Amino acid sequence: MTAVSSLLAYIPSPPSNGFNIGPLFFHAYGIAYVVAVAVGIVIVRRRWRAVGGDPDLVYDVAKWGFPAGLVGGRIYFLITTPSQMPQHWWGPFAIWDGGMGIWGGVALGVGVAVWYMRKRLSWPQILLFINVATPSLLVGQAIGRVGNYFNQELFGKPSTLPWALEISPAHRPPGYQRYATFQPTFLYEIIWDLALAGVLIWFDNRRKIRPPGVFPLYVAGYSAFRIFEEMLRIDYSQYILGMRLNFWVALIGTIAGLLWFLRTQFRGGRDSAAAQAQATAAYSGPDSE
Repeated sequence: MTAVSSLLAYIPSPPSNGFNIGPLFFHAYGIAYVVAVAVGIVIVRRRWRAVGGDPDLVYDVAKWGFPAGLVGGRIYFLITTPSQMPQHWWGPFAIWDGGMGIWGGVALGVGVAVWYMRKRLSWPQILLFINVATPSLLVGQAIGRVGNYFNQELFGKPSTLPWALEISPAHRPPGYQRYATFQPTFLYEIIWDLALAGVLIWFDNRRKIRPPGVFPLYVAGYSAFRIFEEMLRIDYSQYILGMRLNFWVALIGTIAGLLWFLRTQFRGGRDSAAAQAQATAAYSGPDSE
């Protein structure tokens, strides 16, 4: 009975951050990203088909958007936390060890995806595609956070809660060696991301949010959670006015996302109605405008 109670008192740390198949080592962090992309593509294809779009377009957008997202996420991490880069020539490229900034990844990934779609779609259709694709970002982020568990990163303050996360001594931040269990902020984010994705899909289906309103709602909703998360985290970060850099980024993102959403939904006039009608018209093929 004591052993069972002890087992349920915390989430155990993973025995390894990957596995071997022959001479090859597969990092759980990388596998999580592959699964995230695959699931995201399935979600977007289904939602894009439902509004009359060509589902095969999603593959082409992902071919451009996903690699750009990886580059953007890594650049954001290197700019904001350069001291955490592995001290080797290949350090800037070592994404298998973690170190991906969500905001950098979303900004560059979405930017490149929009640039690519300009060759294939009209602007109203691009805005509609953004509405359709946005919930998949949250699902993908949730799956990616599983990789953080295997890398033993993205955890918070010491905790004795029943769902506290065990962190091995090698991964504990300086000054916290005497603590064994911590707040599983990665798990909180998984739950939030999936719940927010469900709410956005439900809200969009019920209310028909004017494109690209789902995206600024995502920015505001995800950033609002990050305000809470950044107040729990104890890993290395740059500090401004006594708060973590990403706390301020999240605060700005929350406010900007809400203002952006209001602007997309309440800008008046017949031009907006016409754009909405054009966006929701059936998409006839990959080369149509």
